[in-house]
Amino acid sequence: MPKDLLTRAAPRAGSTATPASARLIWLLGPALVAGVAYLDPGNVASNMTAGARYGYLLVWVVVAANVMAWLIQYLSAKLGIVTGKSLPEILGERIRRPLARRLYWIQAELVAMATDLAEIIGGAVALYLLFGVPLLVGGIITGTISMIVLAVQTRRGPRTFERVIISLMLIITVGFTAGVFFAPPDAAGFAAGLVPRFEGADSVLLAASILGATIMPHAIYAHSALARDRFPQPQATSSVGTLPTRRLLWATKWDVSIAMLIAGTVNLAILLLAASALQGVAGTDTLQGAYTALQTTLGPAVATIFAVGLLASGLASTSVGAYAGAEIMHGLLHVRIPLVLRRLVTLIPALVILGSGFDPTQALVLSQVVLSFGIPFALIPLVWVSAQRGLLGEFANRWFTTAAGALCAVLLVALNVVLLVLIFTG
Repeated sequence: MPKDLLTRAAPRAGSTATPASARLIWLLGPALVAGVAYLDPGNVASNMTAGARYGYLLVWVVVAANVMAWLIQYLSAKLGIVTGKSLPEILGERIRRPLARRLYWIQAELVAMATDLAEIIGGAVALYLLFGVPLLVGGIITGTISMIVLAVQTRRGPRTFERVIISLMLIITVGFTAGVFFAPPDAAGFAAGLVPRFEGADSVLLAASILGATIMPHAIYAHSALARDRFPQPQATSSVGTLPTRRLLWATKWDVSIAMLIAGTVNLAILLLAASALQGVAGTDTLQGAYTALQTTLGPAVATIFAVGLLASGLASTSVGAYAGAEIMHGLLHVRIPLVLRRLVTLIPALVILGSGFDPTQALVLSQVVLSFGIPFALIPLVWVSAQRGLLGEFANRWFTTAAGALCAVLLVALNVVLLVLIFTG
């Protein structure tokens, strides 16, 4: 059972740690990096389509998804901080049978590859929209840049990696929210959209797609590893000294809150922009179509800013996805390969699809289906493990936290089942 790091909170020798040194801003970062998963091209496609088809109807889905995401990401970060291990590492220890562990790894690896696929495609589409770069070449460029970002993480450490990803997040935020200022949403429509309701089977399908694109399995795996790397055991250290566990968990709540506020705002902005400017416009169910519609409706400047946000989204999210995939392999199989090499290997399926002429938006949709299969395998173990007092001691979930996590798991699994049924029977 881990001891509270309060017993080991004395400053290190030569450290300048003081009460003021533990300022909140220096403890932020892991959730902001993991939060990029909530701003990937899959989210853009789902929210843009929902707003264009149904206006403000599914605003409540975006809000609910981000509330659930807050709890899920906090539990993941708490696990990494308190135990000094990622969720894949803990599951690798607890799944004793080699065959079961390998089967679990296969599904988790497929989820990570599906994530990579969506994000490389999103980056390639953005380069095509901005510069007319062929999709295959755009995929290669996106993958190459993500390898450079991962090399920064390997050589310069988690803090520099955080700065790079957070910088891209700022670009994403500007790119996807700027359009709302040119086409302000209707306040009454927005308020009505906060009331849960559907309009037919297709709206249910879109709601499930939004949730599937928001609650990402690889973000659950990655966040525990990001928190572990940033505040390693046996002492919870940071750039400002040695800190107690309670202080880190308090800061993590703020970290997750800020990350989810940004992600929720951006996702809402995408839906609201589509609802106010693109509702009823034909062709907005593809990224290229949405870009063309924005160009026609609001002008080339807004469309270009949107495409820049899409490019930053692909670059940032694919880097985090590759990081998560490497952690999954290390934790479950005890095999660690260089991040850049892994990026090179997982880039191949995306390039094959881009080179084959397969519709990129359809590939994005199919990748979200694969991700929906992985949600219960990540979420249910997270809720179960984080409730174990033998593992987290006094920081284990209280009963109402476990109940809330279990409710989120049930709702997400049920809605993803609906998504799969509607896709394969519709």
